[in-house]
Amino acid sequence: MVKGSHHSLHHSFNNSLIKNMAKSAQTIKTQKEPTGAPVKFIFERTNYMWFIISIAVVTVGFFLMAGTTDIYSTTKIVVAPVVVLAGFGIGFYAILKK
Repeated sequence: MVKGSHHSLHHSFNNSLIKNMAKSAQTIKTQKEPTGAPVKFIFERTNYMWFIISIAVVTVGFFLMAGTTDIYSTTKIVVAPVVVLAGFGIGFYAILKK
């Protein structure tokens, strides 16, 4: 390999790299112009309210399941799991509600 050809190859590569970086910087600047359109969130206020309700219902279900006394009570093996599943169902509804 000739010493001069390596230097000119390196020099032309640097020039093309700098030109490409300048073009991408211009593209980025033009894309960041404000459009003036209001920001649209994915979820609405009602979605968040349903989600908070679901968290509360799941929490109540886990509190019903808690404790060390009478672990085979109907509350702990039937009611509490149903309440937790209902809370998950409400959360699912909160996500899918449009």
